Amino acid sequence: MLDPSLCLQKTLTTSWTSLSWQIFSWLTTPALIIPPLVLLTLLPMVLRRLRWRRRISALGATLLCVYLLTLSPAMIKIGNRVLVSFLPSDPGTTADAIVVLGRGTAMRSERVDVSARLWEAHRAPLIFASGWGDAQQIADLLEQKGIPSTAIAGEPCSRTTEENARFTAAILQPQKIHRILLVTDPPHMLRSLLTFRSLGFEVVPHINPLPQRLDTKKKAFLVFREYLGLVGYGLRGRFLPREPSAADVSPTAIAPTQKVMPPDAPIASVLAS
Repeated sequence: MLDPSLCLQKTLTTSWTSLSWQIFSWLTTPALIIPPLVLLTLLPMVLRRLRWRRRISALGATLLCVYLLTLSPAMIKIGNRVLVSFLPSDPGTTADAIVVLGRGTAMRSERVDVSARLWEAHRAPLIFASGWGDAQQIADLLEQKGIPSTAIAGEPCSRTTEENARFTAAILQPQKIHRILLVTDPPHMLRSLLTFRSLGFEVVPHINPLPQRLDTKKKAFLVFREYLGLVGYGLRGRFLPREPSAADVSPTAIAPTQKVMPPDAPIASVLAS
């Protein structure tokens, strides 16, 4: 079992999620962005004594066009498609475990369905759920689908993709589990794959579809945050080869046939990191 103190650690995840959503909401509110850009485009043409007025006006017009183009549904699809285009295909081979990452209530059912189908197809003998407030709920839904409890394990402490990978590696790799089928949504998969791979896993990605009930703005936010996440993780060296830390688990690690219990305060948000 994971050290319970890990689940009680205060992190900045919730604050960052809230802040990033507020910034994104502000940036995607045309009434707040378009007027200043229009003013930046037109005002220099009026102030004839202003130095470089044509350059400033051209900059305003360029930013306005880029902004309107970025908000379009077509660009959101293209952004998501670029993220997915770097993923290797699933060759259909077997693995040591299916690792399903929690992303909150809104995305839970799709990834439970996918991981259950993979297990039923004998792709791996174990389903390992990772995520604060998600691990136990995923396990319960899998049991409702007929997956035996002995084939389900997980950890309920990770609040970020980095912690998903670190905690999973610290638990599974000592049990000789190295080849995994990784289940998460399309925008999240590339960052997840690179992070898990950096910790020594051989990763086969298997994406689950985004829920149809998610509106365009939330889908755009997921794509927006993944590009920021890729840059941030890259700058912090989280895609480079490294060893999982023994400090990520308690002295008695969870066995593959045990099922973890979640903390009392789950984060049920589609915007979890």
